[in-house]
Amino acid sequence: MRVLTVNTGRRKKVGYTSAPSGETGIEKVPVDGPVRVADPGPKGVGGGGLAGDAVCDLRHHGGSDQAVYAFAREELDRWQRELGRPLPNGSFGENLTTEGIDVDGALLGERWRIGASLVLEVTDARVPCRTFAGWLGEQGWVRRFTEHGAPGAYLRVVVPGEVRAGDPIEVVHRPDHDVTVALAFRAQTTRRELLPRVLAAGDAPHPELREAARTYAERTSGAPVS
Repeated sequence: MRVLTVNTGRRKKVGYTSAPSGETGIEKVPVDGPVRVADPGPKGVGGGGLAGDAVCDLRHHGGSDQAVYAFAREELDRWQRELGRPLPNGSFGENLTTEGIDVDGALLGERWRIGASLVLEVTDARVPCRTFAGWLGEQGWVRRFTEHGAPGAYLRVVVPGEVRAGDPIEVVHRPDHDVTVALAFRAQTTRRELLPRVLAAGDAPHPELREAARTYAERTSGAPVS
């Protein structure tokens, strides 16, 4: 299990984003050498966790609980075959293109040590948006990506450090519940009835996901949920 490439993006003006600035950093490319990774601060204030990586719409992206986005090279290969076009590392806007680790089967709260010191914790699934669809330029992209159900994972920074291409990934903690990235994705998209199951992950999920799960559970059960 390893990081194939570390990818960052620069601000770019485009016509397909709803960001107030009209800019996006989704066009990410592999970088050479080590990249510093640290907690960027609260959502709405902090951007991305990787030094030099642009996060342009702070309403929906970035912050402590979406500091890093990881996507599997195996999934890029699958989409490459289906779409019939090359998809270089970073094509889906991911910061870390991984190999050999089941990103979508990771549990919320699972911790990865990458390289010598960096420790990240899985928090949520990536939900596709207008900017992602505009960047890929594929017909019905949001629907197709959602139906496949392998979205990649957002992670928070537990221990800051450096990451570089080739760094090994070690799972150092795997929680005692069954809330995977794939389940969290389905709960937020096609199967909202799964939302209460997210509560089994405790404080690990992104706060917005926890609140959505709690609200849904209270509405359907008619009883308060702590």
